[in-house]
Amino acid sequence: MFSTFKSGQRLLACNAYWLVGKIRHNDIIVFRLKEKDELVIKRVYKLGNEKVDWIYIPKNWKLEQGAYKVPEGNYYVLGDNLLESEDSRVYGPISADQVIGKVVIAN
Repeated sequence: MFSTFKSGQRLLACNAYWLVGKIRHNDIIVFRLKEKDELVIKRVYKLGNEKVDWIYIPKNWKLEQGAYKVPEGNYYVLGDNLLESEDSRVYGPISADQVIGKVVIAN
């Protein structure tokens, strides 16, 4: 896959989930990455308490630890360009309090 959005493209993200529905699989979310204090856009792959397929587990997770399960109240996000993307495989799951909004319109 390649980038879904292009530089300069306008997006509308909504944090009023009661209007647009709660965050689900394949939704695109905007969140604040705490370590770098920057906004990031990624696609939701797994929700809290769900197991991540071994091919997408965090880079620091050892297979002998068993299946990786997303902590409750968190989202596991992947970039659309899997070969180039920094996502939950690098910085781990995203807590719900980091989420700024869910992308609802892109033009």
